[in-house]
Amino acid sequence: MVRPALDPSFQPLVTAWRQFGKDVALHPHRQHLIVAVERAGGYIYRREFDIFPDGVDDARNALIVERLIKSILWIIGGFKIYIAGSHAVYLAIKDYYRVGGLRDFDFDFWSTTFERPVEVVECTFETIPNEVVSSQAAGGHLDGRRIGFDAGGSDIKVSAVKDGQVVDSKEIVWLPKLNEDIQYHYDHIHEAMKAGVEMLGGDVDAIGISAAGVIVDDRPMVSSIFIKVPKKDFELVKYAYVNCVHRLEKELGHPIPYVVANDGDVTALAGASDLHDDSVLGISMGTSEAGGYVDRHGNLTGWFSELAFVPVDLNPYAPMDEWSKDFGVGCKYLSQDAVIRLVPEAGIEMDESLTLAEKLKHVQSLMEQNDPRAEKIFATIGVYLAYALAYYAEFYEIKHVLLLGRVTSGKGGDVILSVAKKTLEEDFPEYASFDLTMPSENLRRVGQSIAAASLPKR
Repeated sequence: MVRPALDPSFQPLVTAWRQFGKDVALHPHRQHLIVAVERAGGYIYRREFDIFPDGVDDARNALIVERLIKSILWIIGGFKIYIAGSHAVYLAIKDYYRVGGLRDFDFDFWSTTFERPVEVVECTFETIPNEVVSSQAAGGHLDGRRIGFDAGGSDIKVSAVKDGQVVDSKEIVWLPKLNEDIQYHYDHIHEAMKAGVEMLGGDVDAIGISAAGVIVDDRPMVSSIFIKVPKKDFELVKYAYVNCVHRLEKELGHPIPYVVANDGDVTALAGASDLHDDSVLGISMGTSEAGGYVDRHGNLTGWFSELAFVPVDLNPYAPMDEWSKDFGVGCKYLSQDAVIRLVPEAGIEMDESLTLAEKLKHVQSLMEQNDPRAEKIFATIGVYLAYALAYYAEFYEIKHVLLLGRVTSGKGGDVILSVAKKTLEEDFPEYASFDLTMPSENLRRVGQSIAAASLPKR
């Protein structure tokens, strides 16, 4: 195993998962287990593997299965967990995923997202549901006058696209994370859409919206963009994009096809178009960790890819995420937080009055000066990335990994990329063929706008 220079206690989940399988295979009375998770539309994700028999290392069984289910929920999404093959595992998972349980945050999040309480159901091998896969064609529609709309945390980027070419673009300044007034959000979204219409000469044929958050039926069910909106008012704000399109339809006097998609998926879609290939996993390493995926058919899967909450480290003393109250999850390893967390370990002194973004910039400025302490930070993150990718490959079929976000900029990004590739070659030769890449200049400039605009079919 390659040890991250500044985190010798790192215990990659993928390594623990593989070792668990090897140890179980040696037990003469191993049990077969099937886990299935259901999400909206009747789609089912299913995994089968062996575990220790009930009564033999139940704690290890429960830990590994819980980490797997946690990963499935945040990568694929779901509201119903089916378990067949172990009553002991069923009881443990049922106790975790409930109000007041160990995974209370996850229970509440997915119950809110799917507007129904998360359930844990015990089944037999005969009654557990079979897998039902979703692969939805998305993007590639470039005909006519289109708006590509990207709602970010500090501005709304809107591009006017005509027959696949960007005509013009504009940024509408807004501060959504500081405003609880629903009308504020509606006004700015409508203003941005109107700006797109004006750039197209007064009319529009389709609108594609790239939005942060968990998107279900064109609605952001949970979104950091609207973090200040009181929970009691969220029902109104989650229809903001849809209602603003309907308002525009009335103003223009005709229907406007639209699609609201997760911004990570739109980025992956843009990357797939730029690379002229499929099986693209996009990972944004910024304030947190976000993801998006295009499958081997060049389609979106309907998965959620909320990688910030997917566990990557099984060390019980791993850093805890303040929001989910869980340990060892991606946002602490592949984001701005990771850089800042490793600063003391690298022996770098930092002015604590600096903002998080300023602290990151300070470390990056040291890296630009080839400071070996800063290099150790980015090398450590490179190791994290390699082991995370090996774990993500348990779920995604990957050819290309598109790396974005402020953590990957400058020389630090080059170190992350180089170390991740070397670690994969050494510890996971089966994944050494992964194409780890940064966005091209064309993708940075207009790729995402075109990808968003191409989402709806006229």
